[in-house]
Amino acid sequence: MADSFGDRVAAAVRESGPLCAGVDPSRALLAAWGLNDDAEGLRAFCDLCVDGFSGSVGVIKPQVAFFERHGSAGMAVLEHLVASASAAGLLVIVDAKRGDIESTAEAYADAWLGDASPLAADAVTVHAYLGLAALAPLVRQAGASGRGVLVVARSSNPEGRALQEAAAPGGVSVGDMLLGEIAALNASPDVPTGTVGAVIGATLPSSGFVLGQLGGVILAPGVGAQGAGPSDVAERFSGCAPGTVLPSSSRGLLDHGPDPDELGRRARSLSRELAALMG
Repeated sequence: MADSFGDRVAAAVRESGPLCAGVDPSRALLAAWGLNDDAEGLRAFCDLCVDGFSGSVGVIKPQVAFFERHGSAGMAVLEHLVASASAAGLLVIVDAKRGDIESTAEAYADAWLGDASPLAADAVTVHAYLGLAALAPLVRQAGASGRGVLVVARSSNPEGRALQEAAAPGGVSVGDMLLGEIAALNASPDVPTGTVGAVIGATLPSSGFVLGQLGGVILAPGVGAQGAGPSDVAERFSGCAPGTVLPSSSRGLLDHGPDPDELGRRARSLSRELAALMG
């Protein structure tokens, strides 16, 4: 059986540090990098990111929306990015935030986690608004292939706070209820440890759930442009095991492009600072 996603993330963190680099080719960033807002510019952007981040970080996170906006040509570039990043030794988390009823989740599992799919990455982000149990096909597929499923539980955007902090049965918040369900999945003998993780904004204060009990990877977006610094990350995730937290920065790094050497230098510097504080 393949190593679990959690094992592979831990190995990447030991090798390159905890930073996850976002790949967000927005219209504004393409223009700032002197690239056309089309598939050709998109591909050039991705190639520069792979050149800059390989050897500097262990994990990248492309945001699927910026590829979908270019239609089939954009999705072909995403396939190219997944393949080239993987060939360069980078783990790839596709930030797709998929989620639906079980039959549709099975199709999503084939698309984003199936060995035969050109879009298959090391992990995919999902939402559980239709219930965590509806994501069972994604969890099964990920567990069988050593990939991961990262459930949005506590996002830093203000629009999500009222829903995620609403009281669930038993009085806990919806976000903490999801974290507890994820921990239970990772403790199940049917799910390889570390298969299911969570997305928790790095800008958020701690909640009632003890994050060290999650048993999976935590993707923590919001470092840099959204306001979280390395010391914030170290404080908010202090109880988590080494190699389980991936602080993520997108614009904070990408604003220093398009020179891949500068991208790599900025990424290495931030990753070293995070590693020193996170222990």
